[in-house]
Amino acid sequence: MNPRGWLVPLAVASVLLVGCEETQPESADEPAQVVPIKGSDVPKVVLTADGAHRIGLKTATVELSETGTAVPLAAVVYDRDGSTWVYTVAARLTYVRQRVTLAGADGDVALLQRGPPVGTEVVTVGAAELLGSEYGVEGE
Repeated sequence: MNPRGWLVPLAVASVLLVGCEETQPESADEPAQVVPIKGSDVPKVVLTADGAHRIGLKTATVELSETGTAVPLAAVVYDRDGSTWVYTVAARLTYVRQRVTLAGADGDVALLQRGPPVGTEVVTVGAAELLGSEYGVEGE
């Protein structure tokens, strides 16, 4: 099965967060806010601590492999048009989607042709919910 065929619906179906405009989420009822970044088409997603806990958010760092840079395959999300992205950690509880180009996969590792530099922290659990927040898809 083509992963582009099931990851986007998974992102939409599993969303628990709602996008808003403020820089900091105001209450537990608003676990995430989507904040525009000046000069960019990609906003940042700011979570409350409770919001991050609710989605079980976990991260890992971009590593150097024998063939280039690599991230856990779970960090890769697919946009509506099939483009590939990861969420980088911009600050505490703040995440920014960054486009990646995949060179391939080796088991549960995505090999990157293009993406964030080695040492960058990326979201491995909760990325689908962050993507849903950007698109304004409400969850439970």
